[in-house]
Amino acid sequence: MFQYVSFRSIMAFIFSLLIATFIGRKIILKLQRMQIGDVPRDLDVEGQLSKKGTPTMGGIIIFLSLIVPVLLFAKLDNIYIILMLISTVWLTLLGFADDYIKVFKKHREGLKGKFKIIGQVGIGLIVGLTLYLSPEVVIRENVQLNNGLPNEEVRFEEGEVKSTKTTIPFFKNNNLDYANLVCFMKEHKQAAGWVLFVLVTIFIVTAVSNGANLTDGLDGLTTGTSAIIGVGLGILAYVSSNMNFASYLNIMYIPGSEELVIYMSAFVGATVGFLWFNSFPAQVFMGDTGSLMLGGVIAVFAIIIRKELMLLFFCGVFLLESLSVMMQVSYFKWTKKRYGVGKRIFKMAPLHHHFQKPGNAGIEALIQKPIKAIPESKIVVRFWIISLLLAAFAIITLKIR
Repeated sequence: MFQYVSFRSIMAFIFSLLIATFIGRKIILKLQRMQIGDVPRDLDVEGQLSKKGTPTMGGIIIFLSLIVPVLLFAKLDNIYIILMLISTVWLTLLGFADDYIKVFKKHREGLKGKFKIIGQVGIGLIVGLTLYLSPEVVIRENVQLNNGLPNEEVRFEEGEVKSTKTTIPFFKNNNLDYANLVCFMKEHKQAAGWVLFVLVTIFIVTAVSNGANLTDGLDGLTTGTSAIIGVGLGILAYVSSNMNFASYLNIMYIPGSEELVIYMSAFVGATVGFLWFNSFPAQVFMGDTGSLMLGGVIAVFAIIIRKELMLLFFCGVFLLESLSVMMQVSYFKWTKKRYGVGKRIFKMAPLHHHFQKPGNAGIEALIQKPIKAIPESKIVVRFWIISLLLAAFAIITLKIR
């Protein structure tokens, strides 16, 4: 039975879910005894101050319930599993350092931004260079044959090769080669393509990790959204590792990526198990210990299975949250410089807080709707629904060409 990916994936999911629910309560009690509680900002929204003292650093629960099943059920000599484990540990430690400074050192800002970015860039560099240098990281490219039949045939190139190609949605010939983007390098374009690939890896890991961190502002929001993204990416990992499914979807075949299904099954189980305690009203917050890790490993996973461009859809909620902050800050600075008074686009950023504020309540913002504040639990569920739609759309783009 242990030879079957399906069996090991289901076992990883069950174990991670049980571990999260079993150790979760014990860790929460431990955090309470150590008085490791969150000190929320006064955002003047309903229920915000009632969260004061809620245990934080609960990302430890996600970490343990994710790592243990992967160690038990995945093949630990698989290069992709090794990369995912390194990324998980690295980003958890980075987030833990941030939370430690906030909680124990009483520095509200936590780890300095430049050190956080250095940590994210570091793991992005490790992942990118490993995928470039490791001889085990290979693909078999899909080739669509125009044989005049209603259903065109898809076959795979003979032999496994290293490649700078990735899947791009909506296009019939759906493989984008990073090397083609630097074709002006001529005979050096393949090497330049790998350099570009590593830079893209660093950018995506940093962006998605920070996006998940910004989204973590309401009970269960980042946890539930990450679980939904995990299901979608797990499906893509499975079809990418199966030649028949890969041929049907006209995507590249990635040998060895089937082990990633075990990792993502444990990931989904861990996040769903943590949601047992993190759903509204939350008994524990994940803190940066969890949010930086969740976003980062989602990015690394997508890059490994050559679906990083589809993160625009999968991580649409993270992207909207990040864009809302950038738009708010940029517009405020621009209007302050031009008019002497800073103005806002949203009532509050990140975006989820905008919906918690009533409109026309003394806050000058371009967007006042909704006029009535929306309860936190309803905002979270609506964001989950949006994530479900985006994940489904991301998968169906493989057939919309």
